[in-house]
Amino acid sequence: MNKAELIAKIADGSGVTKTQANAALDSFIGAVTKTLKGGGKVTLVGFGTFSVTKRAARNGRNPQTGAVIKIKAKKVAKFKAGKELSGKL
Repeated sequence: MNKAELIAKIADGSGVTKTQANAALDSFIGAVTKTLKGGGKVTLVGFGTFSVTKRAARNGRNPQTGAVIKIKAKKVAKFKAGKELSGKL
């Protein structure tokens, strides 16, 4: 499912226009992004938790040459599914 399909499902399920559903989805994404940038986490009970973790620096390999390259440490977004969501899968 891509963003357009998700917007259509939200609009159909909630009885709003696609424009309103798009605005709501964009607002949700913006709020989650801002919270994660600030070092917080977002917990949606029954759905899951969005958080930020640190990935340590490590060595990798260039697949074409086989040469060792250094990969810098960075922060990455993480999602952990909640119990209710996991149970429905």
